[in-house]
Amino acid sequence: MLNLISPPPLSLYIHIPWCVQKCPYCDFNSHAIKSELPEAQYLQALLNDLEQDLPRIWGRRVQSVFIGGGTPSVLSPEFYERLFSALRALLAVNVNAEITLEANPGTIDYERFKGFREAGINRLSIGVQSFNDRHLQSLGRIHSANQAIKAFEVARNAGFTNINLDLMFGLPSQSVEEGLRDIEQALMLNPEHFSYYQLTIEPNTFFHAKPPSLPDDDLIYEMQQEAQQRIAGRGFEQYEISAYAKPGKRCAHNCNYWEFGDYLGIGAGAHSKLTDVAQQKIIRLVKEKHPREYLSKAAQSGVIISEHVLNRHDLAIEFMLNALRLTEGFPAVLFSERTRLPITVVEAPLRQAEQQGLIEWGLHTVRPTDKGKLFLNNLLELFLQRAKNKKLRPELPDPLFQHSQ
Repeated sequence: MLNLISPPPLSLYIHIPWCVQKCPYCDFNSHAIKSELPEAQYLQALLNDLEQDLPRIWGRRVQSVFIGGGTPSVLSPEFYERLFSALRALLAVNVNAEITLEANPGTIDYERFKGFREAGINRLSIGVQSFNDRHLQSLGRIHSANQAIKAFEVARNAGFTNINLDLMFGLPSQSVEEGLRDIEQALMLNPEHFSYYQLTIEPNTFFHAKPPSLPDDDLIYEMQQEAQQRIAGRGFEQYEISAYAKPGKRCAHNCNYWEFGDYLGIGAGAHSKLTDVAQQKIIRLVKEKHPREYLSKAAQSGVIISEHVLNRHDLAIEFMLNALRLTEGFPAVLFSERTRLPITVVEAPLRQAEQQGLIEWGLHTVRPTDKGKLFLNNLLELFLQRAKNKKLRPELPDPLFQHSQ
């Protein structure tokens, strides 16, 4: 018995599984467009999906919405206008809810961005990745550097006042100077938020099968440290290992993930984490992944392919794997509030991390040190190792705050 008293904040994630072209580094649930997109059919499938899950969230308000992919901007503004009209009839969405759409610079124009804004989307995440045409080509991107700059300007003209730019570093054959030029160009555009993260080679990707030549670790470290200094010098605060925001512009949706809040996921391959106070359990749901199968099963009320009740070990480990990404760490009381467990259940790996200089563990707060931020994988591995020793396999969600653009 978890002694759950009240659920945490709730967010909504909507997955759009299509993109113009599959990037060689991408391991997200995305599928290259090969024919006309079934917008009307997918819209109905999303609503069927949502209606099946509504009993799980009766009476709860949605604080944020994130539309990820894939490339959500390949769908029309009319699709989103109809979607949000239906969502607000079914859900209690906060009036000032943050509503984010991931967008690819190669799939936008002024009328499209204007239509997204009029549909109710108030935050954009533009997948730039680089302002260097050579690097964009090596990453399989469909846009050019000039198109990326133009996309940002068009978004501003269309009325978006809250824009995130996705940037990557450690790209194939990228020099430190080239990486810093990307940062300087991004800073000139003056967005409200950056997602700045290192290219990693993931299983089941083209890059994994045919690895590109990447900069060595010393160059990557130099690039990252200098870039972070320049970002900080322009008034951005790093609040998560790869997220930087101007004051008041942190991504509320992603913060809810990292603070182990609840989220309902709809769409092909979407994941959910939901607290059921009545049944005294916290569950994970996984939806059918392939778009074709998802469309078929949504019409038959059968899109859920996995339902897993989190046990005490799952809860403790998953909380730590999320919250330790936050540069300010987390209040110790939050661990108990979200898991209904005493923090002593993870005392052993916390003590190990403290002894290795990876965290500071005070009376009220646990936070990663500078070393812990730099060696985050080593820090998280202490908790994953605990799961392996106990023969556990925590079911972690998709990185729903995906940088897949």
